[in-house]
Amino acid sequence: MAKFRVAGISFDHMHMGDLLRMVHAHPEAEIAGLYDPDRARMQAAIDAFSVPEDRVFTDFDACMAAGPYDMALLCAATADHAAYTEKLAPHGVHVFVEKPFAASAEDARRMIAAMEGTGRQLVINWPLRWVESHVTAKRLIDDGLIGELREVHFYDGNRGPLYHLADKIEVSAEDVERQKQSSWWYKKASGGGALLDYMGYGATLGTWYMNGQAPLEVTCCVDETPGIEVDQHAIAVCRYARGLSKMETRWGTFTDPWTIQPQPTCGFVFVGTDGTISSPDYATHVTVQTRVRPERHEIPADPLPEGARNAIEYVLGCLRRGDRVKGPLDPALCLIAQRIVDTAVRSAAEKRTLKLLP
Repeated sequence: MAKFRVAGISFDHMHMGDLLRMVHAHPEAEIAGLYDPDRARMQAAIDAFSVPEDRVFTDFDACMAAGPYDMALLCAATADHAAYTEKLAPHGVHVFVEKPFAASAEDARRMIAAMEGTGRQLVINWPLRWVESHVTAKRLIDDGLIGELREVHFYDGNRGPLYHLADKIEVSAEDVERQKQSSWWYKKASGGGALLDYMGYGATLGTWYMNGQAPLEVTCCVDETPGIEVDQHAIAVCRYARGLSKMETRWGTFTDPWTIQPQPTCGFVFVGTDGTISSPDYATHVTVQTRVRPERHEIPADPLPEGARNAIEYVLGCLRRGDRVKGPLDPALCLIAQRIVDTAVRSAAEKRTLKLLP
């Protein structure tokens, strides 16, 4: 059986190294090409995965000419997602975009339109989709354990996007401060800021938990730090037909949740008509209350099943079977979430409540 040939396109996002590791470990896939205009940004991956020189490119067209590839992993700056997808679509590749979806719903629609008619899929990856506690919470909600879901409360983030590299390798505080002035993460024009970085997680998984329901209105407020042109803290309240939900994003948590959970705890809390579920990031269990058993009690997180233990395994399995990706990876669901994010951005700028943007 031929291996999937996967190309890594742009190393703006540090998650490229994590995704390439998943490709490298997959028995039915190979790293067939790497592209970034700055070779130095690729070097760690070249060394880690022993990528041959004839598969490394600093010119996009040369990289694509060396194909064909089955799938492209796109880890560009958020504001460049649409343009890259439009450049990749004619090459007959499935396009796997590392979160967030896009800088705007307009860009998201450009990406969807670019892939229409190609016979290939557009996939949006949200790493929190592969957290066992959050997947378990989805199962319990769908099973009706807490009745009808009325509220989704999301608080998430980390110390900041420059504090870690691929594989969560830590960066010193001195290096972080030195990089802030030049990093795309801290530039509005590039799609930087905590709101665009993290609120898509809450909006996308929240829409998944809500089975595709969209809010009616969004009210959002962001911090304003002198000398920093992007937000580092954002809080959005979403009014649904059946209740209020909250999505809060933070660069500057006391600790990173994958090492030591900060306070407030990063993750989700769900409120239903008949109970509640708390699902912290990376937890071994969820904490539940129900009318039958109102005291808090723990339910162990389900192990992720073979074939869906990580994004690469899941997506390649779908492609091998000819299935469409589902849930938070589906661009149609992600577009609803992008509209929530767009409305939050405009609400914060105009300092008022807005109806959900189309």
